[in-house]
Amino acid sequence: MNVTGGCLCRAVRFDISAEPMASRMCWCRLCQYLGGGSATVNVCFPSEAVSVEGDVRWHESIADSGSRMRRGFCPTCGTPLFSLAEPRPHLTFVRAGALDDPNLMAPEAIIWTSAAPHWAHLDPDVPQFPRQVPPVA
Repeated sequence: MNVTGGCLCRAVRFDISAEPMASRMCWCRLCQYLGGGSATVNVCFPSEAVSVEGDVRWHESIADSGSRMRRGFCPTCGTPLFSLAEPRPHLTFVRAGALDDPNLMAPEAIIWTSAAPHWAHLDPDVPQFPRQVPPVA
């Protein structure tokens, strides 16, 4: 499988030579900042399968889970692209909106529902968790 994507201005492009491993919708407070007030949808891939062309700028912070995170974005247009968790360097989480095909994989779980605003729509057909779930293997 070949998965492609990039940022709004096309200054950053990526190619992934692997199937997606998992997909989650996250309502943690940090993802709400990244999503402009809504949740983010993140698709997990093996890091070794991800190749990137163009400049990616990184921001480091501590996630609600306590993990040190690096979040990558395009420095030209600001599109959020990636998340890397320090405890799991073998995994790269790609923002579904940055994929050329955002229908690649629907969220399999909704996490951090305890932080979602009261107006958030949480699909009752998708498993929901008030906090973080166990990491992808």
